[in-house]
Amino acid sequence: MTLSTDEVLAQLRQRQFQPVYVLQGEEPYYIDHVADIIEQTALAEHERGFNQVILYGKDTDVAGILNQARRFPMMAERSVVLVKEAQAVADLESEKAWPFLEAYLKNPLPSTVLVLCYKHKTLDSRKKLGKLLAAKDTRAVVLTSNRLYDNQVPAWLTAYVRSKGQQITPQATAMLAEYIGTDLSRLINEVDKMLLNLPAGQPIDDDLVQKMVGISKEYNIFELQSALIRRDVLKANRILLYFEANPKASPLIPNLTLLFNYFSRLLALHQLPNPTDADWTRLGLKSTFARKDYQTGLKVFTPERTRAIIHLIRRADAQSKGIDSGSMSDGEILRELVWLILHPVPLQAVVG
Repeated sequence: MTLSTDEVLAQLRQRQFQPVYVLQGEEPYYIDHVADIIEQTALAEHERGFNQVILYGKDTDVAGILNQARRFPMMAERSVVLVKEAQAVADLESEKAWPFLEAYLKNPLPSTVLVLCYKHKTLDSRKKLGKLLAAKDTRAVVLTSNRLYDNQVPAWLTAYVRSKGQQITPQATAMLAEYIGTDLSRLINEVDKMLLNLPAGQPIDDDLVQKMVGISKEYNIFELQSALIRRDVLKANRILLYFEANPKASPLIPNLTLLFNYFSRLLALHQLPNPTDADWTRLGLKSTFARKDYQTGLKVFTPERTRAIIHLIRRADAQSKGIDSGSMSDGEILRELVWLILHPVPLQAVVG
């Protein structure tokens, strides 16, 4: 039985526990979140000593998991068997273990809650175990936790903050989405940290993000991007000097990623002469604030120039990995990239 995250969480809130959970997918946050809720709520604290077992994939096998799952609870309604890092169970999809898994998944012990945390990937639906989990006669709940796309992060972030009874400004949402990206665990950690320090009635804004997430108010990648869009050479050079003096505060690779994301979206917008609200939203640019720099960029950078800049950013990324960079430091790589963006040199002259 395949359920969504919301459906699984709704059942758990009502203390409806299924005999088997297979939590899989590339996004580990929801796998950990669901497993933690089961660990904390399925048993009372005094029941856990005898009735809760935590196994790790690299230290166990299918036989060990099923032996624990078949044990009856002691002085409790149920027992819980949590298998963390289940993707490391060596024989989970082997032919030898298959008959035993099939027998248990079709007829699990009703008093056991077995949770398999299969992180960073999904079970192969072409193999026997994947097919069995999809079968109607299998008493297992399958939850697949997919990574968000970049354009889904702002809406998710806004909804998460609202679920906490608080508000977040579009500027702060855009900044967090761009700076942290799709790492939900880090996003939640940063947001929760800000919520603890948020005065009553005040939304999370860009000033709080800059203060709490460790982004310099004047010298950050967003200000550098703004300087590039507005062709403010003096401001760009001031920011570069700060970056070179504080390399740990502004590492190269995240900066290149943010610039690449900006110019990639800009190129997509160039293909849409009259973008609709749906087009902007699809690119993760729902708010007026988030669109502002792109509207300016469309006037400053032609489609051809935008393509050339994307190529230059990819070149800088290769240089950061030691390809055709000689003895250049990260600061020198970024400085060269910024100079080339601000001074349109024919691409052949750069790479030729």
